[in-house]
Amino acid sequence: MLSILLPLFAYLFGSISSAVIVCWAMRLPDPRTSGSNNPGATNVLRLGGKQAALITLCGDALKGWLPVVAASALNEPAALIALVGLGAFVGHLYPLFFGFKGGKGVATAAGVLVGLSVSVAAWLVAAWLAVALLFRYSSLAALCAAGLAPLLVLWLLPETSYVVMSLAIAGLLFWRHRENIRRLATGKESKINFTRRRK
Repeated sequence: MLSILLPLFAYLFGSISSAVIVCWAMRLPDPRTSGSNNPGATNVLRLGGKQAALITLCGDALKGWLPVVAASALNEPAALIALVGLGAFVGHLYPLFFGFKGGKGVATAAGVLVGLSVSVAAWLVAAWLAVALLFRYSSLAALCAAGLAPLLVLWLLPETSYVVMSLAIAGLLFWRHRENIRRLATGKESKINFTRRRK
């Protein structure tokens, strides 16, 4: 029964949109129809500044972290924990409560990996930050981290289920960033403004 309930719970928990809730609570524009139209932390940064973006980032990461930690605390097998992590991630991408129109999943994927291995997550956060600070493209940083994730999992957490899960997450991240990839290729992708202040 838990093999069904835990991934389902993870999916439903992942379906809660931190960006929409934060923007509603802080009286900001709806991130689904403003800015880049993506309900994620980067778009919230554009719409409301660093505080709103940080809250959104933490909320999205929590959606990935909590289900994985809960499944691990129950001493579930690695295959089920991997399904739970993937369920939370898919919930963020295709949320039941928001018409299956969610974000791109970077923070939630990070939360899943923190729940599995702090070492893997730390390397990926370092990679994301390095690329983001150097090139100022959030999407490029996300893609680089996604591509690196399966290799780090294979190196630091060599469990077949986790490697397969990380490959699936990486593939979905690249799919969700396909428009960003096109804009990066044509030089039309917007950059992160780390100095923006809310007016």
